[in-house]
Amino acid sequence: MYRKISAIVVPTLIAIGIIAYMILRVWGDLLVALKHLVPTFLIIAIMIFVGGMLLRGWRYRIILKSLNYNVPLTKSTACIFISQTANLIVPARLGDFVRIFILNHEYQTTYSEGISSIVVERVFDIIMVALLGAISLPFVLNVPSWFYTVIIIPLVIGASFFGFLIICGRLEAHNKYIRVVLTMLHEIRRASLTISSVLTLSFSSIFIWILDVMVCLAVVLMFGQQIPFAIVVLAIVIGNLVKAVPITPGGVGTYELSLALTFELAGISPAISTLIAVIDHLIKNLVTLAGGIISIYLLGDWVIPTIKKALNMRLEGGKITDS
Repeated sequence: MYRKISAIVVPTLIAIGIIAYMILRVWGDLLVALKHLVPTFLIIAIMIFVGGMLLRGWRYRIILKSLNYNVPLTKSTACIFISQTANLIVPARLGDFVRIFILNHEYQTTYSEGISSIVVERVFDIIMVALLGAISLPFVLNVPSWFYTVIIIPLVIGASFFGFLIICGRLEAHNKYIRVVLTMLHEIRRASLTISSVLTLSFSSIFIWILDVMVCLAVVLMFGQQIPFAIVVLAIVIGNLVKAVPITPGGVGTYELSLALTFELAGISPAISTLIAVIDHLIKNLVTLAGGIISIYLLGDWVIPTIKKALNMRLEGGKITDS
């Protein structure tokens, strides 16, 4: 009981503490900046983000189709919304496991196929956002050395992972646990190593992250700021790569801090940097939450018990056995 509570409460308190520190240190300037915002760009930011989520749903549909499951766009997008909504509540991206149970309930996918689909999505997300960051680096002056480390490490790990996937196609095992792992690796290979899947998932992932950057750019314009596009790209890249380390639920706090720090290094005032970072993430999280609620309503009331089952199993350290 205490373990379950601390697994949620401690990361949440860390997130609240980071956000509170960021806001309080520039509180007076924030109030002044808020008086000059342009609401039109808020609507644009929301529309861009919704478009990005629909594209995520389309990409996930492609991944599931490669595993021989024909899932409508509405349901693949609903899976994305619901799992990311759960990630806003619990730490360590445990919300992703909700998708496994939803797919099993709706399409009788095996749990290994559900996990494999998420791995493929996450691998392309991390590699492509890091690649976008690497492209933006030459256009930004005075970049701290640790930015290069944050960007290069995912690219190296991603390349190594795909190299391993190519090799593991020849591996066999008699141990049942190793066979389960090899089965998942085979599913990941099937979903990600054909020429068409590599091209489709790569280009769609790049476009997804460009849309994510455009949301932040709309927030920048909402406060009447002129920040070079390359710096906005770099801020989003660093924010999302840092957020990939599951310290707080939904990366709240760590994401905003990374964005604000990147903008400040580019000469943007602390107040404006903080405001852009907080509003950018707030828009994305609130739209995700709204989309998650709508998705739960569309799929049916069976989803809530399924979410509880998935989260309880992961928080209690339970095992997922294949079906």
